[in-house]
Amino acid sequence: MLENRKILLCVSGGIAVYKAVALVSKLSQAGASVKVIMTESAQQFVQPLTFQVMSRNDVYTDTFDEKDSSVIAHIDLADWADLIIVAPGTANVIGKLANGIGDDMVTTTLLAATAPIWIAPAMNVHMYDHAAVKRNLQQLHEDGIRFIEPSEGFLACGYVGKGRLEEPEKITELVKDYFTREHKLSGKKVVVTAGPTRERIDPVRFLTNFSSGKMGYAMAGAAAEMGAETILISGPVSLPVPSGVTRIQVESAEDMLKAVEAHFDTANYVVKTAAVADYRPKAIANQKMKKQEGGSTIELERTVDILKQLGQQKKNQVLIGFAAETNDVSKYAKEKLTRKNADYIIANDVSEAQAGFESDTNRVTVFGKNDFEQAFDMMPKQQLARQLFEMITDKEESYDS
Repeated sequence: MLENRKILLCVSGGIAVYKAVALVSKLSQAGASVKVIMTESAQQFVQPLTFQVMSRNDVYTDTFDEKDSSVIAHIDLADWADLIIVAPGTANVIGKLANGIGDDMVTTTLLAATAPIWIAPAMNVHMYDHAAVKRNLQQLHEDGIRFIEPSEGFLACGYVGKGRLEEPEKITELVKDYFTREHKLSGKKVVVTAGPTRERIDPVRFLTNFSSGKMGYAMAGAAAEMGAETILISGPVSLPVPSGVTRIQVESAEDMLKAVEAHFDTANYVVKTAAVADYRPKAIANQKMKKQEGGSTIELERTVDILKQLGQQKKNQVLIGFAAETNDVSKYAKEKLTRKNADYIIANDVSEAQAGFESDTNRVTVFGKNDFEQAFDMMPKQQLARQLFEMITDKEESYDS
């Protein structure tokens, strides 16, 4: 299943190094070409020769030990890999990478890499829960690095808890699934809208909403990972741009409509996650409006309904809308599906804990044509985004066949 796939395994020092040996074996048996880099600490647990025998490739341990004088080893390895896995990922290597430190063969290669990087953390449960380690994990997450969460179980130090390296069989299955799904959107163009819009009242005030943009950015990141040319049209949020995504920054509903229409005709999928303002001030003051005694009234007018307008214009595009509701979720989502001429409406109850605008997790139900309905359990938004695209692309392929 992994034939012709090139996987670079970076092994850092911890008792779980022995599992990395088994991981090389499993990946190689699945057809992958595996090369290994070891830190000095990792070599205290397992000799490089063990990995050399299992991978049938040279093992790299020293930045200055150039095995081929025609290339620079750490750059060549970084360019060679289709996927890079750090296993076990110790607190030390996680901290170095989070802070851009390249002081050995592993870290210099990771800093030079453009391939996706997965880290499988493995450490004592208290280390894993330390504030500094949590900060470093969060930074790497924001940098676009994916984590294979450690299992809970007996640790070498005697504690029971989160900290064990995930089993080699499970990591191998995740790698197989990744490459199976990797090109699902190859050759496709995906346009995603995300975040809130702002409708100006005067030079210092505006109308907006609580949208964080997290779901939209997750959808854009998932589309890019699956091979799509991805355009992210974003309202004002402070989120990092996912790897491989082109972001277009907008402010108002009118700005967002123009940006979407500029790419609509060439799009295969359009995903409307943005929480676009329904109303804007009818008149915008040129100068700051001063306080005055008593109340004040601002006359509002409707903004353009972007999803509805796209539904009227669409030809072969798959149009996906989001519905953030607080009650009667199914009823309103189904009405929106018909009224907006969308292909799918992804609905959630934003009043539910851990499923609202600012949360990192979400629980949704997808509604589609022919009374299609599928619910998804609560999960991280990045994981959910991937599953949503997998489900929708599978569904669209079934319609075409």
